[in-house]
Amino acid sequence: MAGIGPISQDWEPVVIRKKAPNAAAKKDEKAVNAARRAGAEIETIKKSTAGTNKAASSGTSLNTRKLDDETENLAHDRVPTELKKAIMQARMEKKLTQSQLAQMINEKPQVIQEYESGKAIPNQQIITKLERALGAKLRGKK
Repeated sequence: MAGIGPISQDWEPVVIRKKAPNAAAKKDEKAVNAARRAGAEIETIKKSTAGTNKAASSGTSLNTRKLDDETENLAHDRVPTELKKAIMQARMEKKLTQSQLAQMINEKPQVIQEYESGKAIPNQQIITKLERALGAKLRGKK
């Protein structure tokens, strides 16, 4: 470094300040108490729904009334008696168990059980698979 010249340093002071408090920090309980001790004016505003659960209950009264007025009885279609008897007869003729039939059509044994008990919601794809596996016409004259 010889011959380059004298080394000088800049000794100006550097001031580091904290950021001004944001809105959330101004509402902090510690900040409010400190302002009270200092004698500063504090403004408190009560929100209209503060401390209540009106938002959850007020909007539903109209919907609740509509639901109460609704008298239509909605239910899913179930497997008709003719279909469930036809499935059972065709399965018995082929000497298959419910689980064997289910395996043939790549469904769970529970599906066959629901169809034969009449609890299932009819699915045309499953009925078609059953017809192919059992070699019998299960649906009406189509």
